[in-house]
Amino acid sequence: MTAGHWLLLATVLVPLACAVAGLAWRRRAWLLPLAPLPGLACALLVPPDTGLLLPQVLLGAVLVLDATAAVFLGFCALLWACAGAYALAYLGSKPHARGFCFAWQLTLAGSLGVCLAADAASFYVCFAALSLAAYVLVVHDRTPGALRAGRIYLVLAVAGEVALLLGLVLAVQGAGSLRIADIRAALPEAAARDAAIALLLAGLGLKAGLVPLHAWLPLAHGAAPAPASAVLSGAIVKAGILGLLRFLPVEAALPSWPTVLAVLGLVTAYAGVLLGVLQREPKPVLAYSTMSQMGLLVAVLGAGLASAQDAGTHAAVAFYALHHGLAKGALFLAAGLLALGWRRGPLLWVAALLGAAIAGAPLTGGALAKLATKGPLGEGWVATVAGASAVGTMLLMLRFLWLVSRPGPDAHGTHAPVPATMPAAFLLLAAAALALPWWLLPRITGTAPAYAWSAAGLWGAAWPVALALVLAALAWRRGPRLPAVPVGDIAAWADDALRRPRVPGWLQPAQATRAAAAAQRLAGRAAGRVALGCEAVATRLAQWPMAAGALLLLLAVLAAALHART
Repeated sequence: MTAGHWLLLATVLVPLACAVAGLAWRRRAWLLPLAPLPGLACALLVPPDTGLLLPQVLLGAVLVLDATAAVFLGFCALLWACAGAYALAYLGSKPHARGFCFAWQLTLAGSLGVCLAADAASFYVCFAALSLAAYVLVVHDRTPGALRAGRIYLVLAVAGEVALLLGLVLAVQGAGSLRIADIRAALPEAAARDAAIALLLAGLGLKAGLVPLHAWLPLAHGAAPAPASAVLSGAIVKAGILGLLRFLPVEAALPSWPTVLAVLGLVTAYAGVLLGVLQREPKPVLAYSTMSQMGLLVAVLGAGLASAQDAGTHAAVAFYALHHGLAKGALFLAAGLLALGWRRGPLLWVAALLGAAIAGAPLTGGALAKLATKGPLGEGWVATVAGASAVGTMLLMLRFLWLVSRPGPDAHGTHAPVPATMPAAFLLLAAAALALPWWLLPRITGTAPAYAWSAAGLWGAAWPVALALVLAALAWRRGPRLPAVPVGDIAAWADDALRRPRVPGWLQPAQATRAAAAAQRLAGRAAGRVALGCEAVATRLAQWPMAAGALLLLLAVLAAALHART
């Protein structure tokens, strides 16, 4: 094998080896920023379209580094490395570090493995690993809010995995092959085409936070520690976007699905804005912003599928995902530093610059990202509605800055010293988010950044930001009291209804009221048992034999499906 093949293997195997080593090594946290480095080297050094066949692994695993995979792998590995350095200092002597480090490395292996997987079995195993292991990151603090968020996350994650597995089984049956390229080519003519696409969209769209499957995203991002929130928002949700890019074919025999994607993406983009501006905490605002941005990417994908701009759509979505992943990851790290009281003035200015970039302000990487999407979006109604969503994005960034700039209840108290590694990791990631898009735009999309300097480019990037500033100023002057929406919206409402059932007294006699009170007590006890069960799942997941058994079970299911097909 060549050096490139070894790097492909090391991208996935090194995090797995670090996960196993971390179970026995006392200084396991030092492995967190080192494990993603083979993936970063792979993205930078391995020649394009390098592939590796592993016939003895899974059902014949195939790893391929194409142009799209290189972009996703590169920015995900960089984000994981910076967030790992931040987490190295964050963990310190905190409890539950062993489980956190194990779950971090397993989630990392799945996140990077998804980028390289070129067959359905490898893709599903990596996708399931990052989904299920991330639960331990969400519940790390073991607070009631974290356990509640983890419970909802786990239920939705398992539902998403079931939908994805069923969709992959139907797609593999239609193609007669496990290769993703074969599945994509055969899917338009498959007998169960619409069912397979619907299931794939449900499983992958849940990870991307599409409405109405989005509720896990703000709950998990808000409850997780800052470094975990950074990778959840910057890298893990991108697995859903990459999966849609991999499996959905262009136009072909899909006359209605591109429109479904475009509408669903735009509804998600605007729902994220509406729900985000009604939040009371900064991290959920960033989470709803991620939901909005992922909706915009799905709308771009739908428009690109309709116009059959395959290569251009992949490049545009990859470049946009790169900028968003780095900038949003840096903002979550900034939120953690602000909570610790680290140099609030300079930090707020850097956070403001990153927020303006995400909103596509002139002469920022976000303006270049929006420029890259112009080709796939075209000139129709989808392009108009998608362009106007930048106003909402800027409003979300202003809401975030307003929340983090207000002094908290301990503003006059003393803060513990912040280890230098944490601000260094944040500043490195922020610099990459601000600078790399200017260098990578022509290399990824073939588009020169000169348009961003033109009068039309400057105006197109400036007017949404200016309109958002005007709207925010009017809201500030009039001082309206916005209604509060709980984090997780529909999931939070449903969870509260199940945990606290209420029977109106005027509808039932006193006996029924007492029965309702008893039912409420039983529901509370059941919820407590569920929470304890979720903690047990986290403990079990941190044990390698359990994880290996789960993977073997997944492989057995896929093997049975393939055997039934043949």
